Amino acid sequence: MKSLFSTLSALLLGAVLLQAQPAVELYFAEEDLPDLVQCLPAPPDTIGEAFTHDIMRYMWGKTQRLDPERLAVAKRDAIWDLDTLRTIYSVPFGLEISPEKTPEIYRAFVNGVSTIEQIRFRPKAHYFRMRPYARFHEPSIFPQDDAWLATEGSYPSGHTIRAWSAALVLSEINPKAAEALFARAFVSGESRVIAGCHWQSDVDASATAACIGYARLQTSLRYRAQVALAREEFRRLTASCR
Repeated sequence: MKSLFSTLSALLLGAVLLQAQPAVELYFAEEDLPDLVQCLPAPPDTIGEAFTHDIMRYMWGKTQRLDPERLAVAKRDAIWDLDTLRTIYSVPFGLEISPEKTPEIYRAFVNGVSTIEQIRFRPKAHYFRMRPYARFHEPSIFPQDDAWLATEGSYPSGHTIRAWSAALVLSEINPKAAEALFARAFVSGESRVIAGCHWQSDVDASATAACIGYARLQTSLRYRAQVALAREEFRRLTASCR
């Protein structure tokens, strides 16, 4: 009976979590986005100056874990969750992003980021680069995730693509927040190096990858219409603050 109760509780919790996930409507399918294998260089080989830099940055990242505040930021940035992402970027954006308070901004954000992030799949599968923690036989800052992360290639960084996509979409809605948004995206990229989950070259390529996906996003009439609604919503909600 206890086992049955535990099973039912787990299923119920899973159903609640599933319902809580934001509904996503993609503007483009993965195959409609540019193929990064064709337009970005391959990740560095395991010999040479570029890989030496990657190793040095990995070592730098480990020193940053000694700072409790920076480690806490890196751990939060590691959470693969759109609700966590919108909460993080609400701060530099200057307005809480939520389906209840800012539905139009929320739709542009969730759908735009979810569309762009698909651009990571082909290069990850093509190169299947080993992650830093796996190469050095050390745990990342989230050791409980190390096993499944190792089943996905390191190049490029999906988390960093999400971060830069968030900054790109939100800076279009609130251009005055652009500097703060891109600064936060840069921090998010460094967090992946600190986590030990990505090489610096993964992170560097990911910022470019997000820009490539964002450029394609601009050709969607549905996205352009949604951004117009989001900008109007932002203007209305912030009118009294001006």
